[in-house]
Amino acid sequence: MLNREPDLTVAGAVATGEEALEFYKRHPPDVTLMDLQLRTMSGAETIQRIRVDHPGARIIVLTMYEGDEHIYRALKAGAVTYLLKDTLSKELIQAIHDVHAGLRPVTDHVQRSLQRRGEQPMLTAREIQVMELITEGRRNKEIAAILNISEDTVPVHLKNIFAKLKVNDRNAAMNVAIKRGIVQIK
Repeated sequence: MLNREPDLTVAGAVATGEEALEFYKRHPPDVTLMDLQLRTMSGAETIQRIRVDHPGARIIVLTMYEGDEHIYRALKAGAVTYLLKDTLSKELIQAIHDVHAGLRPVTDHVQRSLQRRGEQPMLTAREIQVMELITEGRRNKEIAAILNISEDTVPVHLKNIFAKLKVNDRNAAMNVAIKRGIVQIK
């Protein structure tokens, strides 16, 4: 689709974060389209590493992940904007032109997601660790051993997680945390 545009040229395509870093060193593109799901390194980490050597890099995240945490992490890493893969081709092309011109186009979806994120209580780093272990199917006793905390402390973390995510059980917490991008399924 992009190659059909008279004023756009696809410089290359890569599958891993490492390949993206290497490609960027040799052929820094005017605008980069980056997925968040790469094989060995996340898209957000790849963006962050590209921006270390190329602070002016213009990177558009193009992904299927809608969660507010995904959006927040990508923008914090240095993405200029965030688009979903179901974005219409003319909107994608316009976004590429806008980013190339130095603009930071933000869709209504991204604005709403970031606003919702700002209105919700955030999980602590420890609560995120507990959620990651829940996502792996770990029981309270295992969580306590892995995190080197008392088994009685795990239910306290779960109670706080449930309250912050506005859910009543582990499965619901896991579903919300995955949907929002707080944790990933490994």
